[in-house]
Amino acid sequence: MLDNLKKYNIVLASNSPRRKELLAGLGLAFEVRVLPNIAESYPADLPVDEIPAYLAAMKAEANRIGMKPADLLLTADTIVVCGDAVLGKPKDRAEAIAMLRLLSGRTHRVITGVCITSHGAQRKFSVSTDVTFKELSDDEIDFYVTNYKPYDKAGAYGIQEWIGYAGVTSISGSFFNVMGLPVQRLYAELQTFK
Repeated sequence: MLDNLKKYNIVLASNSPRRKELLAGLGLAFEVRVLPNIAESYPADLPVDEIPAYLAAMKAEANRIGMKPADLLLTADTIVVCGDAVLGKPKDRAEAIAMLRLLSGRTHRVITGVCITSHGAQRKFSVSTDVTFKELSDDEIDFYVTNYKPYDKAGAYGIQEWIGYAGVTSISGSFFNVMGLPVQRLYAELQTFK
């Protein structure tokens, strides 16, 4: 599969254990290379749906300096959108609790942007998934934040963890997108990448 990629050395520019697991699930050989402290800021007037792909492309640009001629770089960024609020990773416990209280009993969107970069080409896209939570009690939120410490996750939760089992009542779209990498769409994009 994906014979068109045999000329490339696939590089995942992410420390996310979930992205590593999901990319490995496609049966691709890859290495991980991560630059520290890449800013995750975007213009205030950027439409919400464009934020993740913009951030993924920023990460790609930062990583271009160290790219070797045969590298195929994969970068990604995920946000959670609830009402007018754009949620990234919580800074601390208080912010994680506030985010989960906001998501409680509501439907929100998880948008992941992906950027595929070689020396000769670049392609970026976003995938959106709707997720609905039941009303979460303060005890449930406290239990989750205390035991799972979701500070590295957009929206302060991982759908593959306890809160996903206990709190998610419905999902419309890609489950893997909510985990941080829309692997089905990525696979389709990689099939046609030159």
